[in-house]
Amino acid sequence: VQLQASGGGVVQAGESLRLACLASGRTFNTYLMGWFRQAPGKEREFVAAITWSAQSTYYGDSTKGRFTISTDNAKNMVYLQMNNLGPDDTAVYSCAARSGPRGTIATSVATRTHHFYDYWGPGTQVTVSS
Repeated sequence: VQLQASGGGVVQAGESLRLACLASGRTFNTYLMGWFRQAPGKEREFVAAITWSAQSTYYGDSTKGRFTISTDNAKNMVYLQMNNLGPDDTAVYSCAARSGPRGTIATSVATRTHHFYDYWGPGTQVTVSS
């Protein structure tokens, strides 16, 4: 499985961005997609996750209510709509995938852990200026 994130950029505080992650390869063998971010000098942070069926979504504490994760199964795309961005959202954002049969149920705790994911793509930089 190959993952490629795009859509990063430089925005002002309060603005929005939409990130996209294209999954290719044996995507039928993945059931969960996640977004993580890492700012300089900080640990990797869970942002959001979604099952390909889109029946379950998960959000990090700092992104819930501002970010929305979604999928387009026909295009093998996962999106992250980010609204009301602030300087603390500045980071490299990466998408990740967990292998397993479609329909697998993941616990909320597991989805927040980067070790839970099997595939990672190169990140996209998001910079928010105040």
